[in-house]
Amino acid sequence: MVQAPATLRSTMTDVTDATFQTAVVDRSRQVPVVIDLWAEWCGPCKQLGPIIERVVADTNGAVELAKVDVDSNPAVAQAFKVQSIPAVYAMKDGQVVDGFMGAQGEPAVREFVARLVPTPEQTEVEKLLAAGDESSLRKVLELEVDNPDAIAALAALLIDAGQIDEATTLMARIPETAETRRLAALARIGEPTGDVDGTLGQLLSRVKGDDEARQEFIDLLEVLGADDPRTSEWRRKLSTALF
Repeated sequence: MVQAPATLRSTMTDVTDATFQTAVVDRSRQVPVVIDLWAEWCGPCKQLGPIIERVVADTNGAVELAKVDVDSNPAVAQAFKVQSIPAVYAMKDGQVVDGFMGAQGEPAVREFVARLVPTPEQTEVEKLLAAGDESSLRKVLELEVDNPDAIAALAALLIDAGQIDEATTLMARIPETAETRRLAALARIGEPTGDVDGTLGQLLSRVKGDDEARQEFIDLLEVLGADDPRTSEWRRKLSTALF
């Protein structure tokens, strides 16, 4: 008897409503996950299932497979708004990135799965990003000149080192995000020290007619961040003062 490859057992999981978050959504942040929605009564599912299992196993762990019986797990089926099966989806970083419906031949399935397998360059970028030091981040930008994660991380290091001009130039290469706004504010005013509430109170009395005071006030809130309970309170006070 020919045994199934060991990789098949390690890359395939039967997933339930209860385990979907951990086994699929959370897991997809480490490795791409193919989700096979099937049912015991579905003939095309039985044709497609072994093909997907074989193709995913051939990736040697670069992609994993989650099989979901839609009859036993209606919450998952409802989340994907499944109207017919087989339905197959691909998830990376907690997001659905690809999918198809209906039985497919092996060449089409291999093409689908191949799109999920990280290239050697992508793997190298991930390792360098994980290292997070200045040299590694600069190497990422040699490979991917506008990688937003590398730019934000490197800008933070440069700001901390006082290299404000280079940090600002770097961030101009990518679209603005909450993190780049925070970093830009940090570059302008530095880390808040002393009585932050007192400083905000003093600035608040001048924000309506003083552009510099208003910018410093906004920068302080950006550096504090949305998770700081003071931020929402002072934003309300700013709106009242301006309008």
